[in-house]
Amino acid sequence: MATACPPLSLPSTSLLRRTTRAGPARQPLPSVRCSAVGEAVAEAAVAGTAEEPLLVSAIKGKKVERPPVWLMRQAGRYMKSYQNLCEKYPLFRERSENVDLVVEISLQPWKVFKPDGVILFSDILTPLPGMNIPFDIVKGKGPVIYDPLRTAAAVNEVREFVPEEWVPYVGQALNLLRGEVKNEAAVLGFVGAPFTLASYCVEGGSSKNFSKIKRMAFAEPAILHNLLQKFTTSMASYIKYQADNGAQAVQIFDSWATELSPVDFEEFSLPYLKQIVDSVKETHPDLPLILYASGSGGLLERLPLTGVDVVSLDWTVDMAEGRKRLGSNIAVQGNVDPGVLFGSKEFITKRIYDTVQKAGSEGHVLNLGHGIKVGTPEENVAHFFEVAKGIRY
Repeated sequence: MATACPPLSLPSTSLLRRTTRAGPARQPLPSVRCSAVGEAVAEAAVAGTAEEPLLVSAIKGKKVERPPVWLMRQAGRYMKSYQNLCEKYPLFRERSENVDLVVEISLQPWKVFKPDGVILFSDILTPLPGMNIPFDIVKGKGPVIYDPLRTAAAVNEVREFVPEEWVPYVGQALNLLRGEVKNEAAVLGFVGAPFTLASYCVEGGSSKNFSKIKRMAFAEPAILHNLLQKFTTSMASYIKYQADNGAQAVQIFDSWATELSPVDFEEFSLPYLKQIVDSVKETHPDLPLILYASGSGGLLERLPLTGVDVVSLDWTVDMAEGRKRLGSNIAVQGNVDPGVLFGSKEFITKRIYDTVQKAGSEGHVLNLGHGIKVGTPEENVAHFFEVAKGIRY
């Protein structure tokens, strides 16, 4: 017997009336309800458009028949097919910088689950060598920056990133993915945000307390601002390059910005994110931009100020409360706890319905609140997609 939807209320319709750059004002949302057999339906079903992928239509505020769905870290270590490929190609950069392997890995979940978004297999640190910042990703340790940037002289040696010269395989892979997926799903690109990239480069890799980047921010801010500006200019170019080669939406990961207090976020992250968005929108006004910052509950009201089209919520924020706090002019993505995918199928179903009900029937991209965890059962991922794609507004 199917699990009934939990009796949860939607945000008020006044909060869900929205306008975007891409289209006219959105109408009040029909409330999502669940049938007796557990199928999510709505009072007025509307089909999506054939001219663009469902995910893009939803982000633009158009009426769609169901929420589009994809998962962060969609291609990766939870899949047996990926594990088998890693045995043959053990180095991460070997896998992420080879056109054929990038395409193969990116398509592994597409072939099995048919998500509404197919994200490029890559890493936010991929541009670093092109900026004169050597790095590697070491198994069991993660990213390693061989010469951390901790002085003005070191930052002065950082070059502006020219994607065409340094990562031609990214453009080639995106073009191939578009040809493979067509408009059955949106091809997604992604970049790292300036503060997050700077954190890796100053800390020398991942960090627990971010003492080195904060020392630079608070003791030598001019040096950090110089580095942040270089990443800003470079990532704006990188987003445009990805869009020119087939990306239909781009996600910006500012994973470490939430280590900043609100006042410091407003100095060291927000203006640079806004500068990237403004630059991209000048040349690619219709390209949807998604911002994800894990642990962003304390900064939520500030994220729409960047100008992005979508804010991706992590699971520590209630979806209904998140929509209220973000305001009515922005779409949302998320935000099922990745740990839910270790639960029973009935539990997974219940949490999907909970999220969809709270998000409402416009401007929502269903996703996890973080990446898929290693060891997640593939059959549970399949169930997640099956339930999500069976929803009807």
